[in-house]
Amino acid sequence: MIETKNLCKRYGDFTAVDGMSFSVGPGEVLGFLGPNGAGKSTTMKMIAGFLAPTSGTAVICGHDVVEQPLEVKRVLGYLPEGAPSYGEMTPLEFLGFVGEVRGLDPLQRRARIDDVVDRLQLGAVLHQPIDTLSKGFKRRVGLAQAILHDPKVLILDEPTDGLDPNQKHEVRALIRSMARDKIIVISTHILEEVHAVCTRAVIIAHGRLLADATPAELEARSRYHGAVSLTCENPAALRQDLLRLPGVQAVEIDDLDGRLTVFPRPGASLFEAVSDFLRERKVAISELQWEQGRLDEVFRQITTANVEREGARA
Repeated sequence: MIETKNLCKRYGDFTAVDGMSFSVGPGEVLGFLGPNGAGKSTTMKMIAGFLAPTSGTAVICGHDVVEQPLEVKRVLGYLPEGAPSYGEMTPLEFLGFVGEVRGLDPLQRRARIDDVVDRLQLGAVLHQPIDTLSKGFKRRVGLAQAILHDPKVLILDEPTDGLDPNQKHEVRALIRSMARDKIIVISTHILEEVHAVCTRAVIIAHGRLLADATPAELEARSRYHGAVSLTCENPAALRQDLLRLPGVQAVEIDDLDGRLTVFPRPGASLFEAVSDFLRERKVAISELQWEQGRLDEVFRQITTANVEREGARA
């Protein structure tokens, strides 16, 4: 398991990470969410043992990252921000070098390189200098080195950054397949990634952990949770009658696209009532949707509330 307790990082008077405490167990994929400058990468660097904490502890598979750094790195695969590598090397040379540093014997090294090259579809660029590769291929080379030694723990900082939609789909599928027997922490600013691969998500801002829940639990905090949205002609004509339906708290029309959203009172279920209403009125609709909740709205709500609190303290 990964376990952090009151993890802090200070640079003079500036506190980048402030009392971070959480744990992650096998089979979990933890999404690390936060605005730019929130402390995501700093936290991941401390967990990975690449940055010493000012105070607090981080333990990976029973090994303290400060007191047992080599033991931590043996069980850890780390994809840093920017996927740094040796640009003059080819992917094959770089992966061979990483495998040698990791202590893999020649037969293991060859087998593991073949496996990660196949998984990340690097065959076409295997003999090109890394400096000549696209951002997406550089990212995939970085991910390949992180999983080369089949580690128990993966720390991935923006793993799909620079990838096209097809490549993102492939990498997310790879992460899901590895999650069964690994502990994985992913830093991302792409909220759809949380839905795609994460079993839990934490939201941080100003170095503090503000929320820790499953994606579904976070969505349940959204005012859109349980709402019904639809697209039709002349939505304004329906607004007052929809407001009279039992359990309806509010009806809003989007000024940009004319989409109508019916919001429920706490505990109310509206989809069937709204569907029956539209059928009885013979309203022609192009789309009707029950809303699970909007993660982007919850993210803004949590992080902006924290900004307001910080401003009040100042």
